[in-house]
Amino acid sequence: MDNHKTKVIEQCQIGPPPGSVSSTCIPLTFFDIPWLCCPPIKLILFYDFPHTTTHFLHKALPNLKQSLSLTLKHFFPFSSNIVFPPKPQTPHILYKQGDTLSFTVAESTTNFNNLVSDTPRDVTCLHPFVPVLPSPRSLEEDQTLLISPMAVQVTIFPNSGFAICISRRHVVADGRAFYHFMKFWASLCGPKVGLDLPLHDRDMIQDPNGLRPSFLEAIWNIPIKTMESTGQVKNLPSDLVRRTFVLRSEHVENLKKYVFAKCKSHGLETLHVSTFVVACSLIWVCKVKSEDSGKDDDGVTLSNNDDEVHILAIMADSRILPQFSIPLTYFGNCVVCGNAQVTRGKLVGQDGVFEAAIAIGSKIRCLQYEGYKGSETLMSNFTEFARLGKHMLLNCRVTKVGCV
Repeated sequence: MDNHKTKVIEQCQIGPPPGSVSSTCIPLTFFDIPWLCCPPIKLILFYDFPHTTTHFLHKALPNLKQSLSLTLKHFFPFSSNIVFPPKPQTPHILYKQGDTLSFTVAESTTNFNNLVSDTPRDVTCLHPFVPVLPSPRSLEEDQTLLISPMAVQVTIFPNSGFAICISRRHVVADGRAFYHFMKFWASLCGPKVGLDLPLHDRDMIQDPNGLRPSFLEAIWNIPIKTMESTGQVKNLPSDLVRRTFVLRSEHVENLKKYVFAKCKSHGLETLHVSTFVVACSLIWVCKVKSEDSGKDDDGVTLSNNDDEVHILAIMADSRILPQFSIPLTYFGNCVVCGNAQVTRGKLVGQDGVFEAAIAIGSKIRCLQYEGYKGSETLMSNFTEFARLGKHMLLNCRVTKVGCV
């Protein structure tokens, strides 16, 4: 176990500059609503910084804080509240002047080089650097729940580097919108780079199939505690390790050649074979094989039934799809979902990667031409995930359907 220590130096709140953003209410579209029951997502970024803690606190930290505040002027939903009122009122995002997000500064004696290496590390090695979101608040008058969407922690590793870790709720924004925020923050913190401002107008999202009412009904029937997760990391077995595996370009090309050759030998038309497809195929197969005779987090032995269906949920950015025609700078959720399904027996068999590639490639092709059909499965995917547990892999994502 890691015996190094991490201590909190400062705990503060950061929001847009005073008076820079008016109070704003943003409705949730049918793209947003399913993510209300998604646990907080965490991202950690490491930066080289061979200077003392004192140098960081006096030189780098003020810049980080100021640039974050200026960024939140344009990305204010991250410092707002997700409002979840009792039925029949609808959940929404509400920014009031003075709203802020939690910002923590910590110092750690953990070996920085070990953290950023590809070698096996204790599975809990990153846990001390993950910020916990503030607990949701309940308004006494009607039990409306106020949920914070983001928390940030900066951890200093003296004379080595620092880390920025963010816990966030997906309901406010998808991956493209979030990385727009991160790039904007980076551009204000370092060399200035011209970036477009985010678009917050949710009226540009059309709902021709009338999914929003049914999605709302499903959310109202989910236990409220599902939405109360603060992203606190849970205890894990002490015999697990964390490791980074690098898939290099030559590995990817060999996988593509293998899939193409298999298609030809089976008399199949050429599939959508991309880096995303072959990488996800390999990861999926390795994950299933690694679970053989294993146990889940509760100590229950995992099933090795070859007829059991495993699902890979593919989240695809739909802004570029002609059915939607939504600007790339739209700030919110705009992903569709497709489920690739393969039996365990095929995944762990000799042609596992090929079987996975067929399923994933076919589903991506469908998403390219049937984007609205993919949006219909967004809500059901979460209930399916809860039912299948370990046999569904969620959050594999393609950001440009058809061209990855």
